[in-house]
Amino acid sequence: TEKEEVEQEDEEEGEGEEFYESDYTRQITECALAKVQGRDNRCQLVEELMNDLLDAFTNLCSDSFFPVLLPAVGVGSAFEGWSSLEGDTVYRLLVPTQAPRGHVFIPEVGTKGKALARSSRIRVELRCTCRVRQLLRNMLCFLRNLEDKLRKNLQPSLLHTFCTGSYLDVQKIVTWFNVQVPTVWTVTRHAHAYDLKVLPSCRSCKLQLKNTSSGEKLLIELLFGVQQGHSDIFLSSQNSEVGFTPSTVWPQSFAVAEKKFLQYVARNARPDSCHLSCLSFFAHIQVGTGFSIHTIRTVFFHLLTTNNLKIWRRRNFLTGLENILQHLQSCLKEKRLDHFFLGNQKVPKEIVLPCNFRAARPLNLFQHLEQDPDAYCQALHDFSVL
Repeated sequence: TEKEEVEQEDEEEGEGEEFYESDYTRQITECALAKVQGRDNRCQLVEELMNDLLDAFTNLCSDSFFPVLLPAVGVGSAFEGWSSLEGDTVYRLLVPTQAPRGHVFIPEVGTKGKALARSSRIRVELRCTCRVRQLLRNMLCFLRNLEDKLRKNLQPSLLHTFCTGSYLDVQKIVTWFNVQVPTVWTVTRHAHAYDLKVLPSCRSCKLQLKNTSSGEKLLIELLFGVQQGHSDIFLSSQNSEVGFTPSTVWPQSFAVAEKKFLQYVARNARPDSCHLSCLSFFAHIQVGTGFSIHTIRTVFFHLLTTNNLKIWRRRNFLTGLENILQHLQSCLKEKRLDHFFLGNQKVPKEIVLPCNFRAARPLNLFQHLEQDPDAYCQALHDFSVL
């Protein structure tokens, strides 16, 4: 009934007539619709394929000291319901990673007093398993047995195979996974339906799955992540935003929190909400400008918490685009765009953040514009292009 009412209102008010008078915007819209057609089914398929793969890893490595890989979480534009119109769709998933028995991961997140980490690391320590040993036969305690006895009976500890010094090494985990994944794939239930190819990558596992019947290809990227406390923030194997990322550095990832936020918005928005269409549109037009999609998303997220969600109706599509532009223009004038998850009391409680995030001082993502006049002039030019 609600859908019928929406359609009737759209017909009465002539929804989208002004927008579709332009051949260019019609072309972009048709391209966007073609891009996302069947996306939900593909996302579900990709998660199923990858979790079968991770289950096989768990079964084959259950009696070892390899990292414990939990079910993957689909993140990024494909799983959030929007995508850029440029290039092939990459299905990106985060694989929560835990320490095996006898080990513990200790995240070292930035400097004391600062919520946002620039070069976080994960220290690995051995843990006494004497109490567990009483329940599980033939299980050696790392802290109670000599190293030579450990080598005779079991594999080397994770400290020896996946760490540099005492810190978890991204490249060593990725190398191990990439070497093992072709063999592990052969024991999954989908191995006969999809041919797997490992693509070159240093800080993630990039896979190409080709359907043996249709020839359709799926591009998949697996990122490894260690949960920060019990929050939706992870220390992940992704590259940092600036320059070279050392192999023992695990940048903070907000991907899970961002996905949960958009799911929260979807639950509270109208069935005919066009907010994701607006984001898809901007993901297309920002290409070639100095504004990153991260900047556009931050502006967009702030708008979703400050404006009534009812304004994002399909017939208000142009208004939604104008709101994004106006908010971006206001941020440029003030040379201030606050990080969405730091010091923002409007983040829904459903998003689990580290305890110091909500109380943190807001972080200005446009601070560089205050310090660099040339960068500010370029930003104003790029805005005029938008």
